[in-house]
Amino acid sequence: MERPLVLALDNFDRLFEYPLICNDFCHLLRGWYETAKQGDRVGNLWKQLRLIVVHSTEVYPNLDTNHSPFNVGSAIELPEFTPEQIERVAQHYQIDPETQLGAQGLSPLIERVGGHPHLIQQALERLHQQPITLAQLLETAPTEQGLYANYLRSHLWTLQHNPKLETAYRQAVNSPEPILFDSEVAFKLRSMGLVRFQGNDCVPSCELYRQYFSARLGA
Repeated sequence: MERPLVLALDNFDRLFEYPLICNDFCHLLRGWYETAKQGDRVGNLWKQLRLIVVHSTEVYPNLDTNHSPFNVGSAIELPEFTPEQIERVAQHYQIDPETQLGAQGLSPLIERVGGHPHLIQQALERLHQQPITLAQLLETAPTEQGLYANYLRSHLWTLQHNPKLETAYRQAVNSPEPILFDSEVAFKLRSMGLVRFQGNDCVPSCELYRQYFSARLGA
């Protein structure tokens, strides 16, 4: 049996900004998938193709969720880092545990942002690049002067341009209890990474989001 051909497409979500191109290209990929399911000679050839499509779900709030570009194949979500994995990443950045982390180590960072890979990586990179302690970094984290200001502001812009999502998330960050939203709102907020599920209910993904958005969206 011949070796399969692997085609990997990274940052596929950039195409979402161009619906005409995106729709046609998605139909092309879907056509390859369907052709591979045929039992003839051509189908057997296409079975040798392994297609990997990497994309961010943060743009889903601006898409029609009834026409998702990916409804075939196997979906693999990037999980949050475990505390052990965060420790290994910190070792890679050569973070000084005594002068930069303090007695609690990385626990305050994990308590603030959970295991969010991007937020963890940004924090550790800043600690590696600048003479700053973790306590100093976290003090300004939920503010406009903090490390995450641009990232948080982009989510705020999306919420403010989607009134249903803004109203729902205002409830989420100001409620001490999990909240049940309709399926579309819950799906889009989770796609943005702003909530996680507890059963069918939603809670803010991390304390950083609760602090920042409760201040910006009001009660």
